[in-house]
Amino acid sequence: MKKILTFLLLAITLPAFADDADEQAIKQIIADIKYGWENGDGTPFRQHFLDFEGARYVESGGQNEGLDDLVTHHVEPEKDALEFLSLDFANIDVHFEHNFAWALANTRVKGKVRKSGKTFDKAGYQTFLFRKIDGSWKVVHTHSSSRDYKPKK
Repeated sequence: MKKILTFLLLAITLPAFADDADEQAIKQIIADIKYGWENGDGTPFRQHFLDFEGARYVESGGQNEGLDDLVTHHVEPEKDALEFLSLDFANIDVHFEHNFAWALANTRVKGKVRKSGKTFDKAGYQTFLFRKIDGSWKVVHTHSSSRDYKPKK
């Protein structure tokens, strides 16, 4: 009995390590989100984000409250506001603990504002938080931070 209790205690307290399929699923979600941002398409967000009361998505000092706010006031309007948008997530590092995961990525964002013709080139970091619900990973929070890109000399 003592061995069983010890095993159960260890199973509960040790972090759960996901398999390669979970990591690939999360990286595919991030690729789908990249596509959504670049194309002003809210579909990947509605498919992969958990829509819940209190959801907040933070980007460079601003935030969207709730999934609908993110999609209708940020993702989709950028399609018309920007002549182009290029987003790159690199060095994606995924961590798991039971039915929770987080991914960190280096980001590079380039674009051109249609109205003013101004171009931008930013680099920074992105954090994604995930929960596994009914066998699928869902984004529950994102946070990005970037500044003007300055190549290392």
